[in-house]
Amino acid sequence: MSVGNVLQAIGNTPLVQLREVVPPGSARVLVKLEGANPTGSMKDRWAWAVIERAEADGRLSPGGTVVEYTGGNTGASLAMVCTAKGYRTRLVTSDAFSQEKRDHMEALGAELTIVPSEGGLTTEKLIREMIRVADQISDEPGSFYSDQLNNVAGIAGYFPLGEEIWKQTGERVDAFVQSVGTAQSLRGVMEAMRFKPFPQSKPKKWLAAWQERRRSSPAPPRGPMWSPRSVLRGALGLRPRWSHSWSTRVSSI
Repeated sequence: MSVGNVLQAIGNTPLVQLREVVPPGSARVLVKLEGANPTGSMKDRWAWAVIERAEADGRLSPGGTVVEYTGGNTGASLAMVCTAKGYRTRLVTSDAFSQEKRDHMEALGAELTIVPSEGGLTTEKLIREMIRVADQISDEPGSFYSDQLNNVAGIAGYFPLGEEIWKQTGERVDAFVQSVGTAQSLRGVMEAMRFKPFPQSKPKKWLAAWQERRRSSPAPPRGPMWSPRSVLRGALGLRPRWSHSWSTRVSSI
């Protein structure tokens, strides 16, 4: 299928049935291939929704600059959307994140500000400094700070994800399982499917959220054992856009 621009390639990703890796006699298990989005991430949906909302409410004007701190995925998505729409993108990142992610963001048009890490570790101190630098840059005239972990406008970007799943399954979803960080994507899918009809024999849909286990220490003993999101949630007290009461099951991994 041909599309007019890269933004029109966001979403409508394939839904694939698993056959060889599920137990005999199991339910039909389907996987949504969000890697088929333009940057290889479902964050493309978030970035598009956030930028469009900022345009609509006047926080982002033609010729403006979008500012964010990022480890890579969100930054790549923002850079792609902003370049397609003609905005400048200034991203604050660090050498704690892979060179490939930094190269990806730059290839998509982003200007990077690198905050040095301590030995390549993702720590509370590093994340706080990235936030401080991004906040400082966003004070410049014409800047819009997208603030990925607090900007709830991104939830709307995942409404189409829920609608796609509903249609691609033939309007039959008995359970939905997803790993979560801030849970904006899970919230968007839930909002899209919560009022869909379902068989009388199954009065409730089964919704499970898998979240990364929080650790007590704010500083990681070894870089690979921690992720930026676990530091943000644990050390900075990040409030997910989700309530455990909305899920049938929540598990930590």
